Amino acid sequence: MSTRQVSNRNDPVIESRDQLVEPMAKGEKPREAWRIGTEHEKFVYRTADHAAPSYSEPGGIRDLLLALQDYGWTTIEEDSDTGPNVIAMGGPDGAVSLEPAGQLELSGAPLENLHQTCAETGRHLAQVKTIGDKLGLAYLGVGLWPDKTREELPIMPKGRYDIMLRHMPRVGTMGLDMMLRTCTIQTNLDYSSEADMVQKFRVSLALQPLATALFANSPFLEGKPNGFLSYRSHIWSDTDPARTGMLPFVFDEGFGYERYVDYMLDVPMYFVFRNGRYIDAAGQSFRDFLDGKLPALPGEKPTRSDWIDHLSTAFPEVRLKSFLEMRGADGGPWSRICALPALWVGLLYDQTALDAAWDLVKDWDMDGREALRASVPKLGLDAPLPGGGKLRDIAAEVLAIARGGLAARGKLNEAGDNETGYLQPLDEIVSTGRTPAERLLDLYHGAWGGKVDPIYEAKSF
Repeated sequence: MSTRQVSNRNDPVIESRDQLVEPMAKGEKPREAWRIGTEHEKFVYRTADHAAPSYSEPGGIRDLLLALQDYGWTTIEEDSDTGPNVIAMGGPDGAVSLEPAGQLELSGAPLENLHQTCAETGRHLAQVKTIGDKLGLAYLGVGLWPDKTREELPIMPKGRYDIMLRHMPRVGTMGLDMMLRTCTIQTNLDYSSEADMVQKFRVSLALQPLATALFANSPFLEGKPNGFLSYRSHIWSDTDPARTGMLPFVFDEGFGYERYVDYMLDVPMYFVFRNGRYIDAAGQSFRDFLDGKLPALPGEKPTRSDWIDHLSTAFPEVRLKSFLEMRGADGGPWSRICALPALWVGLLYDQTALDAAWDLVKDWDMDGREALRASVPKLGLDAPLPGGGKLRDIAAEVLAIARGGLAARGKLNEAGDNETGYLQPLDEIVSTGRTPAERLLDLYHGAWGGKVDPIYEAKSF
């Protein structure tokens, strides 16, 4: 069974500002309807030579996607000049899709608790590992390709990626690295009201550098240490300043949906999707689009789906759509795929925990938050806190708040365990003071003898 990815031309033309606010306002849900959506990417490589497989080669990325049909997944196609390409798979566990150089991503289903999230992750990894064994493929769980140049990596046949690959070098020096050489873990969480969204946005934005430090897992570039613990996070510092960063306005008095709309209207466009194809509108203004003056589509006005598409083209440390996305973490192993949503669910889904986390960060000024964000890719837990001290000084307290939030939720598995156990990998990082990246560097300078190739054996799923 195949579903063609096409644009729905029945969605309404945007005639008023209320329609721009609508996706965020419609995201409001009562607490009992809050869900957890987890996304995780991993690098695909050929076991024979550690090369990144192309889309169309025998046993490559397309064959990997198609093999998921054996587990009940269905194809999602996109038209191209040479015909339709399978660019994702849909199923009960969400969607399996491709990043620009073939990084494989599971965008998980919205789930009620972390036990379900971790089980979903386990099902997905078991499926792709079984397929990989047949195709001669395996999967690396780190935040950055440790040994590949840009030129060694394939490009996936997705129209929006063609546009982004052309545009990125115009606006930053590392956008291509972001697209081709990085992997992340993200979690998507709900809010009950505009005020709830604001508090959660502020807390998660202020504490996103802590997640970056705890999950730092990208210390190698092209076979050598790169001077950073999270080079993936460093890459975002010069990808495209118009659509990245710490969003100072989130902490301004009166922040809400309307202010985020203003921000998104100032984010330059990438594309417009029409009749199954992506039209290049890179660098053009959505404000002009609202006035029917978009150079890429003169005389046309945007529809609701155009606005939804545009909301997905900003990449701040926390992103608002109809939910909040936590975007600060490097890719990593199964245990940390479960730990990332555990951290944020614990902090944001219990009001007592959320208030305690806000008390911890509410007096930080914007200069301090920006300095923390700028220093954490290199310094990790030693990054300076606003007002003095180091990030490691609050790490245990933040985890304790998250643990209290998870315990208060009382979500038990069949064995009677609550969700707090999923924080264990982070407890170990905080108690030892060593980030995953620092442990990789210890191996590089020790047992690995100054080589990164052993990472494939040590850090594959």
